[in-house]
Amino acid sequence: MRTKWSVQKDSEMEQGEIAIGLDIGTTKIVAIVGRNNEYGKIEILGFGKAKSLGVQRGVVSNITQTIESIQHAVKEAEADSNLSLKHCVVGIAGQHIRSLQHSDYILREDAQEVITQQDIDKLVENVHKLVMLPGEEIIHVLPQEYKIDGEPNIHEPIGMLGRRLEANLHIVVGQKAAIGNIFSCVKKSELEVSGITLEPLASAEAVLSDEEKEAGVCLVDIGGGTTDVAIFKDGIIRHTAVIPFGGNVISEDIKEGCSIIEKQSELLKMKFGSAWPGENSENEIVSIPGLRGREPKEISLKMLSKIIHARLVEIIDQVYVEVKNYGHEEGKKKLIAGIVLTGGGSQLKHIKQLFEYETGMDTRVGFPNEHLAKGARPELESPMYATAIGLVMKGVELNEKNPQIPQAVEVDEVASPINQPIDQVEVKASPSSVSSTVSESEENPKESFFDKWVKGFMNFLANED
Repeated sequence: MRTKWSVQKDSEMEQGEIAIGLDIGTTKIVAIVGRNNEYGKIEILGFGKAKSLGVQRGVVSNITQTIESIQHAVKEAEADSNLSLKHCVVGIAGQHIRSLQHSDYILREDAQEVITQQDIDKLVENVHKLVMLPGEEIIHVLPQEYKIDGEPNIHEPIGMLGRRLEANLHIVVGQKAAIGNIFSCVKKSELEVSGITLEPLASAEAVLSDEEKEAGVCLVDIGGGTTDVAIFKDGIIRHTAVIPFGGNVISEDIKEGCSIIEKQSELLKMKFGSAWPGENSENEIVSIPGLRGREPKEISLKMLSKIIHARLVEIIDQVYVEVKNYGHEEGKKKLIAGIVLTGGGSQLKHIKQLFEYETGMDTRVGFPNEHLAKGARPELESPMYATAIGLVMKGVELNEKNPQIPQAVEVDEVASPINQPIDQVEVKASPSSVSSTVSESEENPKESFFDKWVKGFMNFLANED
């Protein structure tokens, strides 16, 4: 048993306002609890972080380790916020993600009735019925432009009259198994998923301005396992892609190139690494402690930056391919606002200059601090937490649409699976059934997988006899 902290409610705060963002990344898992303040900024109530174990290139590769990491991050966020967390918005990424363009339409029964949100929802629902490749499912259907009775370039159809409502749609698709594994990990961590969001879309929410989205911008989120790309133009998402390279590949190259261990390569990259070899002279040397009983190793900073530069150029080339696939070179599709970098990898020295040199596009590093309320802890203003803060913003938006979903509830004591084996973790159906679930489990202890297998095997033998 573990005691959960009671909610310190004030007169202004309601449970429905609270949103939880869960960023399941390759290097770290972050849980952030927040809500909108009176100025429309995100007020951070709690923060938890854990080293990500069991996630490779944005995809779950070990269920048990991922659950443990999620539980650790959630536990920290609960302790920090004095809240018992129930529902969360989860970010999804990975090399299995792909996007496509599609057009669809609906015919309305009464052309003299104004178009409502229900009509748009019906149109989106139709798209969800499309047949995808085996093992794939639709994650997002994002309307771009609309047509009403053949009239094109309509951005906001609600309130207009017409019979035929048509739309160009951006569809994001992912592997069912990969998505199912994430859901499974979250549920076994005693949380329910209230929504899933593509990670570059969440990052875009946190670091891009409406003006940049209008002018045309390419968001590049450099994570540990993947580099996510999202392109906006005229305020609308136009293209998304996931590149299966990130900061971890650079660390791996440093490890191999300098013959050092993984921990040292990561520290070396962050502290002394540069994306521009010309900035370092030949005589700049850093000394690394040798392994047990061995002499310290001397590493040239120029050599270090050459290794980083080579891998980054490869990542930039892949990003620029996606920019060209979108059609940046066409006049009307030009990305005037250039490139915005975010994610942990964007903190490398001189990475902005390298992107500008290789692509010829204006580049800046995006920080999520403009959306954070005053007084937020400084570490959360780092680009590496952009996705998690974007997920909180998506959660707040979801709460406005579905205020009945409690994101966090006041609970005194609840059974916790933190120290239990994974196969004994009990998934709660809903917050309302917490008390009954706990009492039932005390009266009738849940059979483990092994117990069930033994019982089934004994029955099989009895039938054979």
